[in-house]
Amino acid sequence: MERKTVISTRPDAILTSDWHLREDVPTCRKDNFEEAMWRKVDFISDLQRRYDCPVLHAGDLFHHWKPSPYLLSKTIEHLPKKFYTVLGQHDIPRHNLELAYKSGVYTLVSAEKVVLLEGYHFGQNPTGVSMSINGRSILVWHHLTYQSPPFPGASGGMAGGLLRKFKSFDLILTGDNHISFVEEFQGRLLVNPGSLMRQTADQMEHKPRVYLWFGKENKVQPVFIPIEEGVISREHIEEVEKRNERIEAFISRLDSDWQAEMSFEDNLRIFFEANKVHERVKEIIYKSIENEKV
Repeated sequence: MERKTVISTRPDAILTSDWHLREDVPTCRKDNFEEAMWRKVDFISDLQRRYDCPVLHAGDLFHHWKPSPYLLSKTIEHLPKKFYTVLGQHDIPRHNLELAYKSGVYTLVSAEKVVLLEGYHFGQNPTGVSMSINGRSILVWHHLTYQSPPFPGASGGMAGGLLRKFKSFDLILTGDNHISFVEEFQGRLLVNPGSLMRQTADQMEHKPRVYLWFGKENKVQPVFIPIEEGVISREHIEEVEKRNERIEAFISRLDSDWQAEMSFEDNLRIFFEANKVHERVKEIIYKSIENEKV
């Protein structure tokens, strides 16, 4: 269970990552996704105004590197002040940093709405400190890290291993992994805030959050972002599973009923007689056979 530390002092930064701002609606969402998205961004903006501290974001601000003018305008309208970020793979054209100047994030940089922390984007290795606050060295990095591998063959590295490898940082803020967690080693922290929005069915139990960071103690406190229950659906996954089951059953019946000594057409005719197959399906199959013979 994640340990909560209640600290009386004001936070020195708000830690977040993986907003994946987008116009299209994820298949799993049943609510007004856009309204829910901006409510969460506004919640963080309200926190920033309350504490007047920087917001540190560890990449993948947008779901696609080329947001529409509408999405850019809405982002400028809702984005918190004092916003610092790095580039995630979704922010970069073809994952090529040399093309990053074409991205929507760079438009926000040009509009002086965000500050881009150079040197710690997706695919880069840390070469120095991202920034320093109250004497604490901070690394903001879009790099897949985890407490246990999120899927077989996951690249990146274990959070504890990164803390042991990069000993010069008091705080490491990572993005890419949409699961929220905090790792601590010898008084130093690695914080992976997780995703802002639940955009896939497997995130049904995910509780979006940001972390308030207190530099003097080098401790964090999670602030959970309000969500609505019952807005995530698995119907699209269940439909695919049912379809796959029907296909497998169809193939299984073909395997068991097929007679090697008979022609393909005769086997099909016997199969159609023994099973309920729609006439339109029969027409398509027979037409395909005829085309193959031409």
